[in-house]
Amino acid sequence: MRVNEKYSTLPAADRSVHIINICAIEDIGYLPSEGTLLNSLSVDPDAECKYGLYFRDGKRKVDHVLVYHHKRASGSRTLARRVQHSDAGLAARSARQDQPLPGKAGPVGAGEPEPPLDYHEDDKRFRRDEYEGNLMEAGLELERDEDTKIHGVGFVKIHAPWNVLCREAEFLKLKMPTKKLYHINETRGLLKKINSVLQKITDPIQPKVAEHRPQTTKRLSYPFSREKQHLFDLSDKDSFFDSKTRSTIVYEILKRTTCTKAKYSMGQGEGRKKDSALLSKRRKCGKYGITSLLANGVYSAAYPLHDGDYEGENVEFNDRKLLYEEWASYGVFYKYQPIDLVRKYFGEKIGLYFAWLGVYTQMLIPASVVGIIVFLYGWATVDENIPSMEMCDQRHNITMCPLCDKTCSYWKMSSACATARASHLFDNPATVFFSIFMALWAATFMEHWKRKQMRLNYRWDLTGFEEEEEAVKDHPRAEYEARVLEKSLRKESKSKEKRRHRPEEPANKWRQRVKTAMAGVKLTDKVKLTWKDRFPAYFTNLVSIIFMVAVTFAIVLGVIIYRISTAAALAMNSSPSVRSNIRVTVTATAVIINLVVIILLDEVYGCIARWLTKIEVPKTEKSFEERLIFKAFLLKFVNSYTPIFYVAFFKGRFVGRPGDYVYIFRSFRMEECAPGGCLMELCIQLSIIMLGKQLIQNNLFEIGIPKMKKFIRYLRLKRQSPSDHDEYVKKKQRYEVDYTLEPFAGLTPEYMEMIIQFGFVTLFVASFPLAPLFALLNNIIEIRLDAKKFITELRRPVAVRAKDIGIWYNILRGVGKLAVIINAFVISFTSDFIPRLVYLYMYSENGTMHGFVNHTLSSFNVSDFQNGTAPNDPLDLGYEVQICRYKDYREPPWSEHKYDISKDFWAVLAARLAFVIVFQNLVMFMSDFVDWVIPDIPKDISQQMHKEKLLMVELFMREEQGKQQLLDTWMEKDRKKAEPFSNHSPSPPAPPDSPDFPGGAL
Repeated sequence: MRVNEKYSTLPAADRSVHIINICAIEDIGYLPSEGTLLNSLSVDPDAECKYGLYFRDGKRKVDHVLVYHHKRASGSRTLARRVQHSDAGLAARSARQDQPLPGKAGPVGAGEPEPPLDYHEDDKRFRRDEYEGNLMEAGLELERDEDTKIHGVGFVKIHAPWNVLCREAEFLKLKMPTKKLYHINETRGLLKKINSVLQKITDPIQPKVAEHRPQTTKRLSYPFSREKQHLFDLSDKDSFFDSKTRSTIVYEILKRTTCTKAKYSMGQGEGRKKDSALLSKRRKCGKYGITSLLANGVYSAAYPLHDGDYEGENVEFNDRKLLYEEWASYGVFYKYQPIDLVRKYFGEKIGLYFAWLGVYTQMLIPASVVGIIVFLYGWATVDENIPSMEMCDQRHNITMCPLCDKTCSYWKMSSACATARASHLFDNPATVFFSIFMALWAATFMEHWKRKQMRLNYRWDLTGFEEEEEAVKDHPRAEYEARVLEKSLRKESKSKEKRRHRPEEPANKWRQRVKTAMAGVKLTDKVKLTWKDRFPAYFTNLVSIIFMVAVTFAIVLGVIIYRISTAAALAMNSSPSVRSNIRVTVTATAVIINLVVIILLDEVYGCIARWLTKIEVPKTEKSFEERLIFKAFLLKFVNSYTPIFYVAFFKGRFVGRPGDYVYIFRSFRMEECAPGGCLMELCIQLSIIMLGKQLIQNNLFEIGIPKMKKFIRYLRLKRQSPSDHDEYVKKKQRYEVDYTLEPFAGLTPEYMEMIIQFGFVTLFVASFPLAPLFALLNNIIEIRLDAKKFITELRRPVAVRAKDIGIWYNILRGVGKLAVIINAFVISFTSDFIPRLVYLYMYSENGTMHGFVNHTLSSFNVSDFQNGTAPNDPLDLGYEVQICRYKDYREPPWSEHKYDISKDFWAVLAARLAFVIVFQNLVMFMSDFVDWVIPDIPKDISQQMHKEKLLMVELFMREEQGKQQLLDTWMEKDRKKAEPFSNHSPSPPAPPDSPDFPGGAL
């Protein structure tokens, strides 16, 4: 017996009846007996169907669920609304449409007054009827449940029988394991011993999952074909297609199946004619399926079910529970991820994300170790750093010019001793080495990921998979089809207007009707959205992005003004401790303001990027996703890094000089860097923004917001069903529990936060060597946090096949290349590395750094201050100041060209530019060399793929030989059967007059 036949509940002759409308039984005059009712209530039906994982018969598994909202009539009495559709094919469409749909109000009795029609709800119901009928025509089996614990919500459970699974697997070219087993080539000699030792060492950190164990054999995979079913192991048909594959197949049918009508499509009802908005809305259902129905509110959700509960005493063992214990628990943070099980449960696309996140986190370990060594080197050599020692030496008695006009007074350079010593922790020769190391690290990470990706493709049978084969990539989005339909309707109305003014020609009425009907079907066949249609959206995108970038710059400018004004205000404070810590106070508060603004704008920019992408109306989901990623990344990149770029490359560059300062709005003097440079401030800015963004946005938001939404849904449902709430909580079906979870919104937010973090790790790593360490600590938590969110907080996503991480790889490569350039400029222009080298080899008298601080300071005669800019209290230091110093390369006041830029400035600038060119080209060359040396495909994987091809050819050759031998055997048998007749001697021909001779004597 075939699998799809053993579930049949009706004889073949009666399969045209598909609906058992229990709620309408009473209306047509049939009342069940008490015995029938008691018998139906004596057995707990929920236990038989494993609380929603199976149909009511307990045999057919629920592969997908459609959810819709409905309005129950206030006076109707529902006996039981859990009813089922037949699993067989449909009869004629007209016979089906005459039947009332299950779980809805039946035909109204003749004696009862007809309730007032809600055209919106009636239209949705009719479209659901037609769509579900089309699903059954496609071979799916449906079962409806409106008697749920959630008020006003109905569920349609979908099951795909065996013949449908086979048909769709062949269409989708799904690779399935065959009966053929082969041994995987193992390493030999020294490598084998090393691998065995590593396996023993890493065994405690391996997850206790069967799929994660190293395998020595592998099944040969081949695209499924109904003609070659003998190649596959079909001994257990129920488990041949796992739940992930089954849900993918059903979702492909849901997308492909269309509904083409609505109840009022022919203009029934005067009220409907007036409701033109709803009329256009129901026509959006013409060329696409579930995406349109979800967008129009016909269904409120569509999702596959989780395998069961993940915690509890009497919970059956399932993949979800196993993932919760071995992957989503914080107690296993030190273990590897069970990537194969993640792929088995969620699909390849999500599996690749977590595999990439695992590789990235693993690669952060060596980067963190080297960063700690660089930091410790700076800590160990801080007391040997001559420039910081000179700055801290009280004997030098260097008097610095005021940091602001009027309120600020002269100050001693030795007061910045702590800042100078701290700067050496990050501004030392080791940071140059670390920048080169991180550039090579980024290139190695990309190559390592490509090799890991190829291993996963081989292990997951994706080696021959091309994304162009995926129908989802070419399937038009619902919004695109709606816009195309609107455009075609406008064209049609314009053509009608033109025909009105022309004299009508006599024509066959029937022919005209057929043409009109066919025009509606082919209305959108040749219509496409051109750049003219999208020009308003493109213009809106351009203006909006420019405006939002300008908003970001304006906010940074506002923070700059805050820093300047706050520094001036604190300088007037009478407390010496406050005045001595002005820089630290201003920097810390300004960075916190930047952090809050960045977090808020990130959320705003994410919503705006999605809106801008929607108004563009991309044709496919792939195009929509790529455009959304580009806009969101651009806006969030500018938002996150603009304050850091300002400190790194602009602060202290355009301040002017004493007596000729640059002012903002003619009131606020541009702020200067500390005598030790802006690198320390850059380090503070980078560390606070990075750590705060990871802690608040990535972790607290991901934990708090889903839990808050879940709690709000819980309160809302409790308010809707206040009675018997405890029973409501206990006996919810699986599809009801999953409906209360948060819908899956895609992987874009997950990738985005990691890419931004990757930028923090690589772009300004020269100023903050501990960035990889903090990223590593964050990612260890992030992996388990994301895992727990996918297992416990989100509905199960539809599995999507993918062989790579898509556009994110190109973004990573771009960030890696940009990091080389930015680090070159940070080392050259932000730090004092180049000025020190220039001084050491060009100006030092004894080949040491003694005198470097004095060399970098210029002199200013206080008598040259502009009117109104001199300090109000010139004797604040206790003596009168004649000459003050400021950091710049300018001629002294006693020079002929006083305060002009000196030759030393041009020498240092030339050295800085030369360093940028050499550093950039050297590191780029080394990165490309690493890219060239490391092959993208590991040698063993390449050999295994070649071996698979040979085995597949051998398998088919044997099959053909077997067929030929069988054919030869049959021919030999036929020949042997014919031999006895041919071996008898032939009888002499009969004479012409013999009766045996044809035509002879009669």
